Amino acid sequence: MTANGAGPAICVRGLTKDYGRGRGIFDVSLKVGAGEVLGFLGPNGAGKTVTMRHLMGFVRSQRGTAEILGHDCFRERPRVQARLGYLPGENACMQEMTARAFLDLMAGMRGLHDRSRMRELADAFELDLGARIGGMSKGNRQKVAIVAAFMARPDVLLLDEPTSGLDPLMQERFLDVVAEERARGAAILLSSHIFEEVGRACDRVAFIRAGRVVMACSMDEVRSMRGRGYSVEFSSARERSRWELAHGVDPAEGDARGVELRDVRDVNALIRELSSYDVAAVTSREQTIEELFLHLYEGFESSRQS
Repeated sequence: MTANGAGPAICVRGLTKDYGRGRGIFDVSLKVGAGEVLGFLGPNGAGKTVTMRHLMGFVRSQRGTAEILGHDCFRERPRVQARLGYLPGENACMQEMTARAFLDLMAGMRGLHDRSRMRELADAFELDLGARIGGMSKGNRQKVAIVAAFMARPDVLLLDEPTSGLDPLMQERFLDVVAEERARGAAILLSSHIFEEVGRACDRVAFIRAGRVVMACSMDEVRSMRGRGYSVEFSSARERSRWELAHGVDPAEGDARGVELRDVRDVNALIRELSSYDVAAVTSREQTIEELFLHLYEGFESSRQS
């Protein structure tokens, strides 16, 4: 919420920063309420980190506004950052320090006297606080950054590729911590290209491509849009080639007999079509969120070009 208790905790309106040659962000608008997690999705270079840097107050926009808790992120950066937890995509922890010394420094800069949450998080992520950061693996350095972002129980969290370098167990623990913060009432913007992670953590998603938000919807809406994928194994490579030719695809070389079909909406039509071929097996699975957004990307590009 804003400083006076009304409105979204994170509010971005028409944010634009043009670096030339199509690089930057263009007319980006986002809102995140207290107790809500917004997934910010898109490929590398799409504009996720640039948007985050505006929210941190590191970059002055050319047009539009970025506000957190009712404060302008650039003009009132100290007030914003006092209530903000930031997990950058590029880990910038001081290499020569131990994890404990670095986290104590960060806590001191924030005026944080109670270190109990710091210790809880370090235990949860099995982080050795006495280890020197420069000698850590990428995953352990990421744990230090996670503890630094969450330990002050901030009102707003900006998380840029937060599970980079973490093993599957630590990814699960991270998602548990995100759920705790959401239940506590924090507003969370989670930037990621790991679509299944976003699917588990988020209430809504905004999808950015080439610096522009091309779609925003709830996770329930995302799930309702998901089709099914099918793996079809034909009786022979020749039969598979016949299928590919019928669909305008150059036949693949070799003896492979299978094809992968994504975003199948009309199962009955697929069954009728397959009846004309000699099929050995058909297996189905739910379309992944990544496949869904790739499909939406293609539709977006087609609409731009038409």
